[in-house]
Amino acid sequence: MAKCEMCGKSPQFGHNISHSFRKTKRQFKPNIQRVKVIEDGRLVSKNLCARCIRTMSKNDKLR
Repeated sequence: MAKCEMCGKSPQFGHNISHSFRKTKRQFKPNIQRVKVIEDGRLVSKNLCARCIRTMSKNDKLR
């Protein structure tokens, strides 16, 4: 699974817990998307999470 290139967010693990309290493994996956970003005056594509995309759009660094 991909990792956010800005904040380093990656999948985390936990448990599904049923009504009878049995635990099975599950994965919490971050919302990672491929985005084109202006970096040092040139266009670069990066894998970023939704939170970082929102932050960068506030600073006008997205295309």
